[in-house]
Amino acid sequence: MPALTLASRLDGVVGGKTAAAFERAFGMATVGELLGHYPRRYAKRGELTPIASLPLGEPVTIVAEVVRAGERRMQNKRGSLVEVVITDGDGHMSLTFFNQPWRIKELYPGRRGIFSGKVGEYRGATQLTNPDYELFEDVEQARMTAEANANLPIPIYPATSTVTSRMITDAIALVFAGLGPIDDPLPETLRARHGLLEARTAFERVHRPDFEEQVGPAVATLRMHEALVLQSALLQQRQFVRAMSATRRPASAGGLLERFDALLPFDRTPDQVTVGDAVAADLVGEWPMNRLIQGEVGSGKTLVALRAMLQVAESGGQSALIAPTEVLAAQHVRSIARMLGPQLAPELMPTLLTGQLPAAERRKAALRAASGQARIIVGTHALLSASTTFADLGLVVVDEQHRFGVEQREALRAKGSTPHTVVLTATPIPRTVAMTVFGDLDVSTIRTMPAGRAGISSFVAPVAEKPGWFARVWDRVAEEVAQGRQAFVVCPAIDAEASTKDDTADDMVAEAEAAAPRIRWGVVQVADVLSRHPAFTQLRVEILHGKMPSDEKDAVMQAFSRGDIDVLVATTVVEVGVDVPNASAMVILEADRFGVSQLHQLRGRVGRGGLPGICLLVTEASAGTSARARVEAVASTLDGFELAEVDLELRGEGDVLGAVQSGARSSLRLLRVVKDADVIAEARATAELIFADDPALAQHPALAAAIDRRVGVLERAALARS
Repeated sequence: MPALTLASRLDGVVGGKTAAAFERAFGMATVGELLGHYPRRYAKRGELTPIASLPLGEPVTIVAEVVRAGERRMQNKRGSLVEVVITDGDGHMSLTFFNQPWRIKELYPGRRGIFSGKVGEYRGATQLTNPDYELFEDVEQARMTAEANANLPIPIYPATSTVTSRMITDAIALVFAGLGPIDDPLPETLRARHGLLEARTAFERVHRPDFEEQVGPAVATLRMHEALVLQSALLQQRQFVRAMSATRRPASAGGLLERFDALLPFDRTPDQVTVGDAVAADLVGEWPMNRLIQGEVGSGKTLVALRAMLQVAESGGQSALIAPTEVLAAQHVRSIARMLGPQLAPELMPTLLTGQLPAAERRKAALRAASGQARIIVGTHALLSASTTFADLGLVVVDEQHRFGVEQREALRAKGSTPHTVVLTATPIPRTVAMTVFGDLDVSTIRTMPAGRAGISSFVAPVAEKPGWFARVWDRVAEEVAQGRQAFVVCPAIDAEASTKDDTADDMVAEAEAAAPRIRWGVVQVADVLSRHPAFTQLRVEILHGKMPSDEKDAVMQAFSRGDIDVLVATTVVEVGVDVPNASAMVILEADRFGVSQLHQLRGRVGRGGLPGICLLVTEASAGTSARARVEAVASTLDGFELAEVDLELRGEGDVLGAVQSGARSSLRLLRVVKDADVIAEARATAELIFADDPALAQHPALAAAIDRRVGVLERAALARS
């Protein structure tokens, strides 16, 4: 039988039934994917964890002896229950097995072994439910084994109810028994510089270490494997894009772009000029532009994107801007028309296309797009519809990229012939995340803000500690309105009662509700309170949320923009794009329920004109908790880039990356973008050198094979669409 490779199918090693269970549980189908399922911790055989001090909810591995065992019928369900009591010599605990009567034949008094599982509690006593165990043959062997292997680490793997840590250990033993040589994806110079291990040795030591000190170097080696493969895949994707030909979209003397710039009533900021020049150069390049533009709320990203649209329009091309909400899409159209002015707007005919438009208006908008009459089309997911076509789609602009999946972005890009792409985000991205998640895009940053902004003052209102501050919040809002200004009140839900419906019949629901406090303030509740508040009797208060009909939402936003509404009580539908210069106050209720970047985005809705803004972050979170830390971090600085780093530290990249991208970039295993920034940077530099000398990776076959294994067909498609 030929030796196994990392590309070998798992079913040929562990059998079809086990392989199917592994694929269902972890999506693994090959030997390499199994070996990439690393232990989450290591236990020791000789580690006699005292039963009396076992931590509830934590996985443990203990050496213990069976004291007694019995079987009984379950009262409320069909089947039987095997209960086994074990001891470590001092304390006792129970093992519980459901519908496994044969366990009674193995676990009789006097048997000793290693027992592993998550510590639970039943009627005040600790227990392990359906634990893994390995029994010793006799008492003497148990003693000798414990002594001989006292320091031998036992890998404990991420497991499920159907695929246990023991099953994974057994499968990995079978793999190593038949595994041939492993080619090393790391260049020899890189391994030597950092004292890294050979690939086969690293895999052996991370899965089957002889002693604890072997684990660290193995993990460091495999972490560099992951970083180099990931960065190489991103650079490879950049190469693929640059191998495509693009329609050049040059600006001409006296053309639309030059006319627009002449009409601007202000000077562009230095960053707007720099980023704008980079975009202009991309539009006349040999390959399609693929650029991410990040900048603070109100920094002028839309202006940069509009200038790109004008440059594309000069050659007869069209631009499609996709926004995450209908409110934002409608506002973009109004804002673009206003910036273009009466001279240019009729030529470019900015057109709104959303699913909630009346049928006649939607048909008219679709016809403008299909005929090329509209050079700028702004919409929501309706732009992705098969019935939406373009005459010459030259530029795709994605606003708030984190709201869209790669499939949606690709569906829009596919409506043109390799169109240029600009991705906008007002959520600043830490350097390591940008390198890891958007490494195949050119990243531009707008830091300087337009002149004339009065700024925002932010305050935490800890109403659990200081209940009187809650009344002061509403008085402060009324004071702002009394000066002719407007205010936002943002709630975490539409209806707090509906979103936290009690269901005590379900113990799991009750337990979850106990762990996570119920939402207290929804739009419905706040509107009711303000309707009865003495200071608000003469104020015009309206509500806005995502479940309102589209025309109603748009009408409310336009009324608020005109100044016909004093206080807008809303959900996070106002998070992005809502531009009302007269709004000076932002109240965010239960602010601890929002993330750092979301709080920063919401705060950016005020202080946009010449009026100073005030943001009141109302929270009941206790001082010292991570929830309170998020709120206090936002109140401490207006620098979104600093907050992005804080957010990453507080939450970890698992949440920050989340579903931002599909495929390779969201499935980090050993790599951590916060603490491994140096590793990522080193891998990036190494990958750039490799591709500069060997773009086809002909001299680096092991790295090419590792990329193919790590970035499969689906992941490659995802990379191509991002």
